[in-house]
Amino acid sequence: MSSRRWSSQAGASAKGAEPRHDVKLADVARLAGVSTATVSRALSTPHKVSPEMLRRVEDAVRLSGYVLHGAARALRSRRSRTVGAVVPTLDNAIFANATHALQKTLEENGYTLLVASHEFDLEGEVRVVRPLLERGIDGLVLVGLDHEPALFELLESFRLPYVLTWALDPEGRHPCVGFRNREAAARIAAYLLDMGHRRFGMIAGLTARNDRARERVVGVRETLASRGVVLDPEHVLERPYTFGDGRRALAALMQLNPPPTAVICGNDVLAIGAMTEARAQGIAIPQELSITGFDDLEISSLIEPALTTVRVPTRELGQLAAQHLLARLAGEEVERLREVSVELIVRASTAPPP
Repeated sequence: MSSRRWSSQAGASAKGAEPRHDVKLADVARLAGVSTATVSRALSTPHKVSPEMLRRVEDAVRLSGYVLHGAARALRSRRSRTVGAVVPTLDNAIFANATHALQKTLEENGYTLLVASHEFDLEGEVRVVRPLLERGIDGLVLVGLDHEPALFELLESFRLPYVLTWALDPEGRHPCVGFRNREAAARIAAYLLDMGHRRFGMIAGLTARNDRARERVVGVRETLASRGVVLDPEHVLERPYTFGDGRRALAALMQLNPPPTAVICGNDVLAIGAMTEARAQGIAIPQELSITGFDDLEISSLIEPALTTVRVPTRELGQLAAQHLLARLAGEEVERLREVSVELIVRASTAPPP
């Protein structure tokens, strides 16, 4: 395999046994030192067993190469013509748009998409991936770079093609279709600096278990620092991606002395929430306060004032992720990293500081 290509067999390793349909539940139970009922419960309802018991069962499954009947049938036939996708949340239009494009592209090529979410719980992600593997999926689409090592060990043991989206792995360890979140956020910060802003606040997404949110914070910090502006910790608030949290965060930032003249938000939902709170407080946007978002949701161009944001080509991400997996399933070599372009969209929510 060349340094710039990802072959259809990439990702295979000997960290776990190859999947075998002749391994029975009793074999896993014997290896884990538990009853078959406990193994069944751990695999079907993992929240009902202790973490230690779950670990023992998962280790036994990995070592034995055990798969349930659905996966075993797919392994015998070599294809189920289904692909799995696991997203952080289904309560976000951005992921919905990308997933829709992914599904349409797969459908046009005779594949069915199975979707699950993990709600930013990386251990939970491993648990939701296992049923997809047991269904015998042919490939898997994941979001971002933050994942448990156990997830990749599981995928490698199944020799399953996968692709990460919404980010690019700088070390080239994993196949990716995405963009550089740090540089995109840096572009926003540079634009506001060029307009004369020097007092900044940031409403970021929760950065734990979310590399995209972390990279956006880093991009803003580094760009401001390069121009002699320090973003103090109290000026960066991490919040869940909800309108209400955007409102509450903006209210907290405006209590600072002096308050910021520009607030950079980690996504459009937080930004629209912040704009709602600014209006409620009688703060004029952009005359007194500039606010930016990230993603370019459809509503962002319709609100008043229209939101300055970063446009992410969500449909292209979904299409390219599907094409990546389809090519690998056809035995073709594909680019390891496929970068998509993002664009700063300047609208009426930003202006020079008062």
